[in-house]
Amino acid sequence: MQKFILVITLILISFSSKSQTLYFPPTTGTTWDTISPGTLGWCTDRIDSLYNYLEGANSKAFIVLKDGKIVLEKYFGTFTKDSIWYWASAGKTITSFMTGIAQQENYLSINDKTSQYLGLGWTDCTLTQENNITIKNQLTMTSGLDDGVTDNHCTIDTCLKYKANAATRWAYHNGPYTLLDDVISAATGQTLNSYINQKLKTPTGMTGLFVQPSFDNVFWSTPRSMARFGLLILNKGKWNSTPILSDSNYFNQMTNTSQQLNKAYGYLWWLNGKTSFMAPSSQLVFSSMIALAAPTDMIAAIGKNGQLINVVPSQNLVFIRMGNSPDGGEVSFLLNDTIWQKMNRLVCNPSSLNTDNTKNNIAIYPNPVHENIAIKYENNYFNLELFDIFGNKITSKPSCFSTENISTKDFKNGIYFLRIISDKKIVCHQKIIISH
Repeated sequence: MQKFILVITLILISFSSKSQTLYFPPTTGTTWDTISPGTLGWCTDRIDSLYNYLEGANSKAFIVLKDGKIVLEKYFGTFTKDSIWYWASAGKTITSFMTGIAQQENYLSINDKTSQYLGLGWTDCTLTQENNITIKNQLTMTSGLDDGVTDNHCTIDTCLKYKANAATRWAYHNGPYTLLDDVISAATGQTLNSYINQKLKTPTGMTGLFVQPSFDNVFWSTPRSMARFGLLILNKGKWNSTPILSDSNYFNQMTNTSQQLNKAYGYLWWLNGKTSFMAPSSQLVFSSMIALAAPTDMIAAIGKNGQLINVVPSQNLVFIRMGNSPDGGEVSFLLNDTIWQKMNRLVCNPSSLNTDNTKNNIAIYPNPVHENIAIKYENNYFNLELFDIFGNKITSKPSCFSTENISTKDFKNGIYFLRIISDKKIVCHQKIIISH
């Protein structure tokens, strides 16, 4: 079948070749191989524009890895590669990873009752309500405990009040999550930092530790240690050829939809490419992906003030960002998406890209678009949605069959995103350039 000119993201320039073997930096020393952005087809004269945005957004560190090698590495102000910064809620993913290791070593099962490790009365619930809460509920934010209390970071029993039966309500609740650290310590007989030193830091060369100034237990490290963790996740829990988290079933569960209440949430990881998502401090379900400008297979660790790890398996890509954020949100979805928008603009010649959607029998053409987009999804029913670069839905067409067209005469020139949904799943998410 004919290949049609499509644009997804800038990284597809480099992914058009065969998948590369991942590079891993040595576990000691400062050596880390690099790769030139120009060899990936990036416009090097546009990189400063990305850096200017990041600096204006109060960033401290930004690193992009391709095939494990450093493509971009930038520090702002007095911050350096040896400086230490906090991960905020991005550190939840370390706790999730260590829970998986504890399970593979038979210290615990995620289906165990939490009270088995924290003792009875760790909540303010009845015994029956409390005994329904499992480690898996803590991993998936489905404990049923009330996140609307005065301080939902509080881990004291009187703060952990019943709201709903476990597994029936999703809510971004820090208190039950933080107590996972105590579960791991009780199960293994070690402090969390000691267990991390042995099982994660030593075999990967990571540095850093959890510090608990109040209720929250917050991980601090250098930017490159954050990038090492992203590379470990990209390689599905192996550091080079050494298995760290060898339980592939757990890893797959961790990085895929963990429950149907919030499809964009795994085991403390955020997942892109889903038809909907929920956000902290809200029970609303948003009919969108968490990052429209990002690849659909991106998984992300996202923390307050824009602590970010983005992992894109299809492109062998990782990027991390540390710093403060203009929005100050608990989970910085907007900042993450905006960084992808800026990265996408590094594409030199988007019209030269060739990608093949024939596996889904999908064709979208032409691109760039002048007056009309033609969509062909042979012998399938589908819904169409078109978004602008800021995530606003511009138009939609439900119940299409086989072929459909969208007139773009009245749309402004710029970057848009076309989404095709079939059988309640996103089967295609393409970047579209409209140029009259």
